[in-house]
Amino acid sequence: MNAGIDELRLLADPTRLRILQLVLSSEQSRSTVTALAGALGLTQPTLSHHVRVLHDAGLLARLPEGRRVWYSVPRVHVDMVASLLPATDSIGAADTLDRIIDDLGARFSGTFGRDTVERYVVETDALLTAQGVSRQRSSKVAGFAADRLTALAHEALADDDRPEVLFVCVQNAGRSQLAAAILRHLAGDRIRVRTAGSAPADAVRGVVVTALDEIGVPLGGEFPKPLTDEVVRAADVVVTMGCGDACPVYPSKLYLDWPIDDPAGLPLPAVRVIRDDIDERVRGLLATLT
Repeated sequence: MNAGIDELRLLADPTRLRILQLVLSSEQSRSTVTALAGALGLTQPTLSHHVRVLHDAGLLARLPEGRRVWYSVPRVHVDMVASLLPATDSIGAADTLDRIIDDLGARFSGTFGRDTVERYVVETDALLTAQGVSRQRSSKVAGFAADRLTALAHEALADDDRPEVLFVCVQNAGRSQLAAAILRHLAGDRIRVRTAGSAPADAVRGVVVTALDEIGVPLGGEFPKPLTDEVVRAADVVVTMGCGDACPVYPSKLYLDWPIDDPAGLPLPAVRVIRDDIDERVRGLLATLT
């Protein structure tokens, strides 16, 4: 099967798409024909036909266990299948948000009350909803909310004397991610680094990830995030790249504007030139901070 194209054709059938969604979301990420037929309101012969098609295409694995047969998505195809599933507009169950609030409430206990934590988690969920974030949604909400609360605590308590740098571009998918990744790689824990976008995209550009990988710099779990007030307030240095006046200005901060081309739509050789320009600028900035 021609990976990608044929899967999309196969999953044009909403029943097959729903089968994979149910299998991935079920307990232990596996299910039976009987359970799937009941959940979808289909007869077992009909359900068995769709399962057989998915199995023949390699999108479902058959796992006999005694007289029962389980079906699961093969590990090698989980990411691909997840990318084909419909996007969601919210985290889903309210208990997921409650879990995030409880966890962050414990983490920031003694610094912020539950009301503050809840407000930031709910607001972060709304921001990522507006941005159209769907994949790994819960973990992104948790991570971004934690980062915002950390920035808020840093500004309020001033209990960390490490310099803090914020890189801002338009989509937070190219220039700011390149600069932040290189600075984190060079500085380690000596400097706190954040990024944001005035109009964030849905994902970091693949060509940017490739350009970083070529010089041995990991991107980690970073993803485009909207520009929020507390991360600007927490920063000692704010570096802007093409986002105009979107970034609020506060006294006692160093503001730098780097005139760097946007890598959007550019081939890898052109992105390498941008990467190397940013690398040189980041090394110069690091020298002034340390």
